[in-house]
Amino acid sequence: MSVALRNAQCAVPVRRAALRRAVCALRAALGASRFDVGLVCAGNALMQRLNGAYRQRPEPTDVLSFPFHQVAAGELPRPRCRDEYNLGDIFLGVEYIHQQCRETGEDFDGVLAVTAAHGLCHLLGYRHDTKREWEQMYQKEAQILEELNRLTGSRLRPLTAGLF
Repeated sequence: MSVALRNAQCAVPVRRAALRRAVCALRAALGASRFDVGLVCAGNALMQRLNGAYRQRPEPTDVLSFPFHQVAAGELPRPRCRDEYNLGDIFLGVEYIHQQCRETGEDFDGVLAVTAAHGLCHLLGYRHDTKREWEQMYQKEAQILEELNRLTGSRLRPLTAGLF
């Protein structure tokens, strides 16, 4: 299945092919290769609108996930027809992420891949509202990033490190 990637912002150059490859590898590590994923690279204005509308936090953020299916953490959806082979959509706040990377000195492309991993985990029901949920999500992110690291020679770590 496919990763549909759309760059809806002009503020930050995005290496789309590298990001698509990373998301495909992460999706495979989750056992979800047969599902479509929508990926939107968004600027601060769009992320602020979406965050305000869906989370009542009118401020830019790094990632928002909109699952197509409601599943328990780690479960794959059980589509009934071809049109339901869709995990959902991930909005990456690339302008926000880029600003953070400039402040911390982290590699932008690496952080983008880690943030996409975080968004994919949310599409599969993982949350981080409690310490137990965070631990479960952190373990899954670490697992799929380990696979991406193996394939790419990177040393990426989960986004939610040190949340609790």
